[in-house]
Amino acid sequence: MTDFRVLAEGLRFPEGPVVLEDGSVVLVEIEARTLTRILQDGTRIEVAQLEGGPNGAALGPDGKVYVCNNGGFAWHEDDEGLRPAGAPPGDPVGWIERVDLATGTVERLYDGDGPVPFRGPNDLVFDSHGGFWFTDAGKGTPRSVHRGGVYYAKADGSFIAEVIYPMWQANGVGLSAKGDRLYVAETVTGRVWEFEVTAPGQVRKMPFPSPHGGSLLVGLPGYQLFDSLAVDSDGNVCVATLMNGGITIISPDGSSIERVALPDRYVTNICFGGRNLRTAYVTLSSTGKLVAFEWPRPGLRLNQP
Repeated sequence: MTDFRVLAEGLRFPEGPVVLEDGSVVLVEIEARTLTRILQDGTRIEVAQLEGGPNGAALGPDGKVYVCNNGGFAWHEDDEGLRPAGAPPGDPVGWIERVDLATGTVERLYDGDGPVPFRGPNDLVFDSHGGFWFTDAGKGTPRSVHRGGVYYAKADGSFIAEVIYPMWQANGVGLSAKGDRLYVAETVTGRVWEFEVTAPGQVRKMPFPSPHGGSLLVGLPGYQLFDSLAVDSDGNVCVATLMNGGITIISPDGSSIERVALPDRYVTNICFGGRNLRTAYVTLSSTGKLVAFEWPRPGLRLNQP
């Protein structure tokens, strides 16, 4: 088990950590429906109260935090901790919103009921052109599943397009250092797919038998599910892993897989920060913790202001 330090606990299913310039960490608490800031001394500040189910988060080129809101989950809590339990009554559709860190003002940019439909946005990453890719995990009910995919949108709310479809619960999304590779994790299949980016919001698609145009980077054996991801400076795709809780480290060509074990079945997200980006910040969601530990190499610097 990896040695780590606990930066915050008692969180209500934390996700989407973002390290700010002052060393504080902004994250969502999905069940509590908040955007929360964790200061270096552990102090928690509520930045904004959000509706639905705030999920992934990223810092945009305007310095605001962009949030994938899945619309809401039903929840189950027992001795194993807190965990999602599918769509709530009414099966609400999600949206993309942004939050001004200075004022807490919340603005909705794209709605899943709009001209380009989506169900449950999950995670997002900005490119060097000021746009962002985001995943739609779809929605699951006791008798049916809405499949999701990957979308591209502009930060000013003027453009959105469905680029990759269909996927089985598309979750984590990240870009290579040059921005020419898009990585997408599917939760329920335990697979990471790779797409060649040919222009902002465009990918080259592989022919059949690829189910959606992606190249399979890796698929895990056994009952291991993938959540959000980050890329480090060596090009490794570092994926938060559910059930077999930890971080799965996948080499750029998919030939090597390592694992960092952590004590939570719902290890949901990882980001890099600290001195030379050598600190990994990870959300242990069912036990409600944000933890940090040293990474053996720097993380990849994101496209942030």
